[in-house]
Amino acid sequence: MDLITSIIERAKANKQRIVLPEGTEERTLTAADRAIADGLADLIILGNLDELHALADKLGLKNIDKATLIDPATSPKREEYAQLLFELRKKKGMTIEQAREKVLDPLYFGCLIIKSGDADGQISGALSTTGDTLRPALQIIKCAPGITCVSGAMLMITQTPQFGEDGVLVVGDVAVTPMPDAAQLAQIAVCTAQTAKSVAGFADPRVAMLSFSTKGSAKHEVVDKVVEATKLAKEMAPELKIDGELQADAALVPSVGKKKAPGSDIAGNANVLVFPCLEVGNIGYKLVQRLGNADAIGPILQGIARPVNDLSRGCSVDDIYKMIAITSCQAMDAK
Repeated sequence: MDLITSIIERAKANKQRIVLPEGTEERTLTAADRAIADGLADLIILGNLDELHALADKLGLKNIDKATLIDPATSPKREEYAQLLFELRKKKGMTIEQAREKVLDPLYFGCLIIKSGDADGQISGALSTTGDTLRPALQIIKCAPGITCVSGAMLMITQTPQFGEDGVLVVGDVAVTPMPDAAQLAQIAVCTAQTAKSVAGFADPRVAMLSFSTKGSAKHEVVDKVVEATKLAKEMAPELKIDGELQADAALVPSVGKKKAPGSDIAGNANVLVFPCLEVGNIGYKLVQRLGNADAIGPILQGIARPVNDLSRGCSVDDIYKMIAITSCQAMDAK
């Protein structure tokens, strides 16, 4: 069974409640209809109900009424959620009037559903920017315990089964934090390993902290950051299999790993790669994707207490469908 099929089957086996706040967007509603038909998740779709039904009729969708359809403007929980948002944000200067206005925004409303315990995750981005997706998530759901920065992991499905987990690697951060300090990089490592378990299904994540140096072969302050981050990650998650600093070839190729980092359990055997900064991560995964003809699935946002994922505004129906399954797998692990 390939990785995506495995993710979909796990989602179907333990259905989660996933909010789609951009319900009146065509690709989103089409993906929702398919997900409902397949029993992928219990969906909560937000939007004006007349618009939702009109769009479903226009697209010939038959399953939308099997979802929970909510218009934030007419929801009986509108005032309850406004009060919740006010309590969460009043120390930041938000007034109850501002909270009542914010609740009309489906991105905020969806996060408030999750905060109230009535949903397990949310997906947006077909219409919204990453900032608009993240802002309510961080204000309402907040980061997971012990985590202060959000990051993005990518599933890399390569044609080289000798590397990673039968050719699959999980890499991060590729999407959010431009220049993490050592503490943030440690958090990214722990979160990316967790994504490898919850989404990719890795029973044994083996994390390599990447650098241009292997075990002191080069001296520089950016190498020192990776060394410190490795130490901090081990303190955060003592059970985690992690080593660094390692060059990419030392992390992936057994013969190189044995030569450059003798005695390391990770060198030559890594299936999770943590980049030292976003610039390297974003460039690196795209080179592998384009030059190596690998499939790149994501980014999968991590570090939030409950999963909130961001789509590309150029996403396809299939992309949204897969992200529903991925978010469901994350939600199982977050409970």
